[in-house]
Amino acid sequence: MRAFLIAGEASGDKLGTALLAGLHEARPDLEVAGIGGPWMAAEGVSSLFPMSDLSVMGLVEVLPRLRHLFQRRDQAVAAAVAFDPDVLITIDSPDFCLRVAKGVRAQRPDIPVIHYVAPSVWAWRPKRAQKMAQHVDHVLALLPMEPPLMKAAGVSCNFVGHPIVAEPIPSAKEVEAFAREAPLITVLPGSRSGEVARLGPVFGEAVRHIVARHPDIEVVLPVVTNVREAVETLVADWPVKVQLLDPSAQSPTEAEARKRAAFMASDVALAASGTVALELARAGTPMVIAYKTAPLTAAIMRRLMLTTFVSLPNILRQEPLVPELLQEACTPQAIAQEVLALLDNPDRAERQRAGFASVLDDLGRAGLPPGVRAAQSVLSFLERFSLRQRD
Repeated sequence: MRAFLIAGEASGDKLGTALLAGLHEARPDLEVAGIGGPWMAAEGVSSLFPMSDLSVMGLVEVLPRLRHLFQRRDQAVAAAVAFDPDVLITIDSPDFCLRVAKGVRAQRPDIPVIHYVAPSVWAWRPKRAQKMAQHVDHVLALLPMEPPLMKAAGVSCNFVGHPIVAEPIPSAKEVEAFAREAPLITVLPGSRSGEVARLGPVFGEAVRHIVARHPDIEVVLPVVTNVREAVETLVADWPVKVQLLDPSAQSPTEAEARKRAAFMASDVALAASGTVALELARAGTPMVIAYKTAPLTAAIMRRLMLTTFVSLPNILRQEPLVPELLQEACTPQAIAQEVLALLDNPDRAERQRAGFASVLDDLGRAGLPPGVRAAQSVLSFLERFSLRQRD
């Protein structure tokens, strides 16, 4: 069996490695190629080009890089066709991945296309489901409300569970490595350079306000390799001890284990909106979510959004479990106020933790690990696809 996989950012890289582990176990003959990061490399994917080339977000922010992205699209299409796979599996990053799927399908309509992570049509741009159905045969969904929406658009879809529920729980010894007598705060200003540039200074000023109330606090800040230098410059003048967690000094598995331990040891987290909210929920870490993007992007998104919330814990619970400070509300003073409310009010923090338990249940905490379920869904679909092709 031959599979060509494409992941466009760190979260997709992790999804891909769990899926590949499940596929390798079920199909020892599996041969793989494609685009990914260090996690998928550990499962045998030698990336066609750096995955970071695709890690761009925002309607306005992507414009200066369109020409380069189109070149990478064409390169990916050519490589996928040349590899002659039994299946093309695209992972998240739908704007790029669907263009590749369209290009491959134009040349090789016989290659089935599977996309891992359903588009968030429940949040914005609902017509994306119909668009995806034109180029994708099967979808692996992370959220339980997604399969009916995808099937209504004409594409088969299975809920395979969210990978966060399979993340290992840190040992007491791992957590103790971060234990402090003073309050410990995890700060996460994003994994993209644009996010760090926009949010980093705001988060830094918020930390100054928090230090005014709690002068003994300490900060732990996980970084990704592509923004390490920017983050080091950012925190250089923060009035607090900052421990950077640099994944480049360790294997991906060791770095993730250390980050999970830091989350669990932290009293509160301040994070950019994104998948990390679920990682923090898994660790039981009370959090504040803050985010801002380019004004034009924000104006467009406000017109397109179908949900009240942006963070998945709130979306799944349909209530403001976690404070969200977005755009104009994303100010140092407002952020500090919400962080201090969690630090100084244990009951408020405990209410978040109680809500996280039901969120994890909704994401498939019971049953087989999501990577295994995803692999089973892929193989089951390919069997059905092969039967249809023979009929």
